[in-house]
Amino acid sequence: MARETGTEALARLAGERVDHRFKGLPPDADGLTVGELAAQRRNLFTGGFTTPVLALSAERLEHNLRLMETYATRHGLAFAPHGKTTMAPQLFQRQIDHGAWGITLAVPHQVRVARAYGVQRVFLANELVDPAALRRLAAELSADPDFRLVCYVDSVRGVELMDAALHGTARPLDVVVELAAGEDARTGVRTEAECAAVADAVAGVPTLRLVGVAGYEGEVPRADPERVRAWLRRLVALAVDFDKAGRFAGVDEIVVSAGGSAWFDAVADVFADIPELSLPVLKLLRSGAYVSHDDGHYRRLTPFNRVPEEGALEPAFRLWTQVVSRPSPDQAFVNAGKRDAAYDLDLPFAQVIRRDGTERPATGVSVTALSDQHAWLRTTAEADLEVGDWVGLGLSHPCTSFDKWQLIPLVRADGTVVDYIRTFF
Repeated sequence: MARETGTEALARLAGERVDHRFKGLPPDADGLTVGELAAQRRNLFTGGFTTPVLALSAERLEHNLRLMETYATRHGLAFAPHGKTTMAPQLFQRQIDHGAWGITLAVPHQVRVARAYGVQRVFLANELVDPAALRRLAAELSADPDFRLVCYVDSVRGVELMDAALHGTARPLDVVVELAAGEDARTGVRTEAECAAVADAVAGVPTLRLVGVAGYEGEVPRADPERVRAWLRRLVALAVDFDKAGRFAGVDEIVVSAGGSAWFDAVADVFADIPELSLPVLKLLRSGAYVSHDDGHYRRLTPFNRVPEEGALEPAFRLWTQVVSRPSPDQAFVNAGKRDAAYDLDLPFAQVIRRDGTERPATGVSVTALSDQHAWLRTTAEADLEVGDWVGLGLSHPCTSFDKWQLIPLVRADGTVVDYIRTFF
């Protein structure tokens, strides 16, 4: 039987039945397919949706996709956005349609999801030593000559484990040596001498092929522009030294990769100065949180704040909740909590109140705590808030927003729901 294409798999998402698995959707939509429900163009506020319900702005999503496409092109960067932020194949495809080289992922399960929906280039920004997962990837590489996967390696022991699991495979697995962002950072090789030892180990086995160097500048201790750029220059120097030593013989291009969502301006600046090497250089940026952006963590840290002439990302999520209790003049509770809202970095932000079809700013309303299924609101004397009102909350850190919702309405500014984004966590 022929393998299902990515286009076919994406189309099949529209045939999934709406049922109890998907919170916030209209109860009377049970039994419809996702495609049938989308075709009804229901209104988020009058079409039977129940609270809490997470909405993704159609216009702001498109804006963010276009902005990062333009940014990467302007700075001569290839772009492999980190898909673990969304784990949404529809968004993977939209990013690829907007010029992405491929998708960055973090664990083997995520690669399986991406492959199931036709992603042909994957950067696995993590070490991989699990033998079952390695054998699965080897089978994928053997079955599809157009599939490319690049992953981290940061130890001689890791090379040995990978080689043992991949013994006898037809194609070598492409790897990049991960340079740690500092002595107290996360994964990665701590010194250049150790990087060379890992590279030597890769060269000594037939199952792996060294194609470049990479790392994550977001882990630089006490990160600031100077420290981040200093580490990025170390990464570039490592690539230059490896090239001079002939470590990239037999490859078509040298991969140099970095880039989270807080310092991609520094990545663009330093990568612009990569000297000419013996082979073309794939300057691979991996920022992922830009898709939905947010109203907290990344809104404060986005590089576009430092370089405003580049443009501005727009927060695309809003969590709609409903006031279910108003026990005192200075307190209220809405029906969304830790199960619904990201809270690992910041609490949600009360933004708007909706009553009888009219929205107004949530003046005098703030979120002070989350329980499992409730948000605690503090209200001042100027707050106009009643039981039954809908309260729109802005969210911080999209990485822990997508994973709480399996089917997310994609909503136009007028409230029309035009599609549903399926996630796989």
